[in-house]
Amino acid sequence: MLKSKKSGAGDMTIEHIDEIMDILKKELRDFETSQDRKWRKVRRTPFTVLISCILSLRTKDDITVDASMRLLSRYDTPEKILKASVEEIEKLIYPVGFYKTKARRIKEISRILLEKYDGRVPESFDELIRIKGIGRKTANIVMMYGFNKDDYLAIDTHCHRIPNRLGWISTKTPEETEKELKRKLPKKYWRDFNHLFVRFGQKICLPVSPKCSECPVRRFCKRVGVERHR
Repeated sequence: MLKSKKSGAGDMTIEHIDEIMDILKKELRDFETSQDRKWRKVRRTPFTVLISCILSLRTKDDITVDASMRLLSRYDTPEKILKASVEEIEKLIYPVGFYKTKARRIKEISRILLEKYDGRVPESFDELIRIKGIGRKTANIVMMYGFNKDDYLAIDTHCHRIPNRLGWISTKTPEETEKELKRKLPKKYWRDFNHLFVRFGQKICLPVSPKCSECPVRRFCKRVGVERHR
């Protein structure tokens, strides 16, 4: 599946990658979930992207978007978050995973942003990951979707699982996947990759029993680790 080829992202690229990405773009162009429609109601800023990503950790997509809407429709800046009690934040974001911990973390991150960064999310990956509670995935998403930067590759559960299933890479963690894909995935696809593969993972390439019979790129897939499929 891999072949030697010079690219802007590294010294290896993925065989048929142009065809695969073109197919996925066409197939998923009209795939819109109720979650997509709800997200459009949330004002997108670096801060709202940051908070939504924190809420998404270990939480299903539909729960994340509803919790984000409830919280960010009322409190969409660090200043506003600090005026809310931890208990109120807990009620607004429940039932996201670890909601009590996340409520405290959101308050603490908001405090740090006000005290150290004049109430703004720092426009620096290295600065972001220095803040307790912000990891690589969150920082990558903020840089990509909050600041509209092209030099980052956000890896969530779908973006980690599917490239391994396709046989592009063989990694154990999202961090390893990010590193390997930055070597092998042409940089021109980095911006589309997260969005496309999240949708692909929600619609067809499901975590359990993927819909291989409906998959538009099945002829390119090695089905690594797939024990049963539809």
